[in-house]
Amino acid sequence: MSDHPRSPRMLTVEQLRAHIAAGEIDTVVVAFTDMQGRLQGKRLHAPFFLDEVLSHGTEGCNYLLAVDVDMNTVDGYTISSWEKGYGDMLFALDLDTIRLIPWVPGTVMIQCDLTGHNGTPVAPSPRSVLKKQVDRAAAAGFRAFAGTELEFIVFNDTYEQAWDSDYRGLTPANQYNVDYSILGTTRVEPLLRDIRNGMYAAGLTVESAKGECNFGQHEIAFRFAEVMTTADDHSVYKTGAKEIAAAHGKSLTFMAKFNEREGNSCHVHLSLRGLDGELVFEDADTGHRSALYEHFIAGILTTMREFTLLYAPNINSYKRFAAGSFAPTTVAWGTDNRTCSVRLVGHGPGSRLENRLPGGDVNPYLAIAAMLAAGLHGIEAGLELEPELIGNAYSSDKPTVPRTLRAARDLFAASTIARAAFGDEVVDHYVNAADVELAAFEAAVTNWELRRGFERL
Repeated sequence: MSDHPRSPRMLTVEQLRAHIAAGEIDTVVVAFTDMQGRLQGKRLHAPFFLDEVLSHGTEGCNYLLAVDVDMNTVDGYTISSWEKGYGDMLFALDLDTIRLIPWVPGTVMIQCDLTGHNGTPVAPSPRSVLKKQVDRAAAAGFRAFAGTELEFIVFNDTYEQAWDSDYRGLTPANQYNVDYSILGTTRVEPLLRDIRNGMYAAGLTVESAKGECNFGQHEIAFRFAEVMTTADDHSVYKTGAKEIAAAHGKSLTFMAKFNEREGNSCHVHLSLRGLDGELVFEDADTGHRSALYEHFIAGILTTMREFTLLYAPNINSYKRFAAGSFAPTTVAWGTDNRTCSVRLVGHGPGSRLENRLPGGDVNPYLAIAAMLAAGLHGIEAGLELEPELIGNAYSSDKPTVPRTLRAARDLFAASTIARAAFGDEVVDHYVNAADVELAAFEAAVTNWELRRGFERL
């Protein structure tokens, strides 16, 4: 169990026992977040959980970190293969993460670390990747805090209808741009309200909901927390929002780029504090940005191209990087400048940087781990911060972020900073994940090709 305080709405083991004894809870979901950012695991009957699983966890096949998005076993992973027999790994319960799942009757969830049978962490597990950077920050005297702003598009079609229609001709929940529109959000408020209230009961601290630019696009914001709590909550929210939408007869998507209009972003806000909570991003004497903060920002910028694979992990991610779209295309920073990939916001205790590169498809553990690793590299190397960009970053001469998954894959594979921070095993694992996606995409015949070529070529 960690020493990081979580929401008082989370359950203790004693409270869980009481709920089960009273017949209020009959199902315990044990889950971890996979490479694709999805919750995977199993449902356990509550009395069996108490008798057999609570004390030592449970197991699952190690292929769960070596499959594509369709759950196909694929080659190239050292962690798991036919030659190695596809053995088990241990789901090690994090008992600080016991939470009610109120939108599923009689259910609680516990999130897990993945380990070998000897207790050694499974290095490529997203939670392990982030934990390594959290420990690295702690060793340097820092605690890290983050918040993720995750957008989604709501459709009046069910997931089954969307599948059957090949995801074409779907009806968005709004027919026009409802950015900040109260009327536009009221139309979807029954769903948004259920998501907000469900997440609050599940231990998240809900801030607000607002409309966004694409048709049917919305965002629900949650209060920042220590980075592991934020990543855990993000995973619960993303799965829960889909489940609640399905109960409403609707569907929603977190795809980075569903259509040619605005994509779904996931802006990640990050800051450091001292181990006792003291400010380190601001100079206490002057009230100005500290030298440490500037080194941290410089590290984010220096590694941004090399670490883009962890911010934009899918083929579709790169369709979002378009000029004038509020999605960044350049490696630049600015004060409250939304054209830059790194935007500085807040002051005093609220001083933080916003990484605008990730989309709604990002794995939060990997993105936050990348930002922490980058910033710590900047501090350790004493990197100097370049002058801020004033004006429009889209039309500047700043370096551009990778525009394809292949380019990002190559930069990450060759990054000595990434290999030093994450280890060869992790880097090679996620490079292979990119190779798997590239091979699948390059073998596919798309609707775009059919429309252009069926008759006219």
